[in-house]
Amino acid sequence: MNSRFAKFAIGQVVKHRIFPFRGVVFDVDPVFANTDEWWESIPEDIRPIKDQPFYHLLAENDENTYVAYVSEQNLLAD
Repeated sequence: MNSRFAKFAIGQVVKHRIFPFRGVVFDVDPVFANTDEWWESIPEDIRPIKDQPFYHLLAENDENTYVAYVSEQNLLAD
């Protein structure tokens, strides 16, 4: 495992690189820490690598608010 530092801080507002939602970071995992079922539900051609920070977000889009779990490679500062 590579030593990784989180690019985004708790409390920071971020947006998804591809999908139309944004959120506030409330926790960070230094590497993937979710279930295999969750991981396998992501289409293989867009599945992120596990060896990077993953962020827990209080997220929102035009219709809902929810909790999201997103890889660092798919987030941008908002």
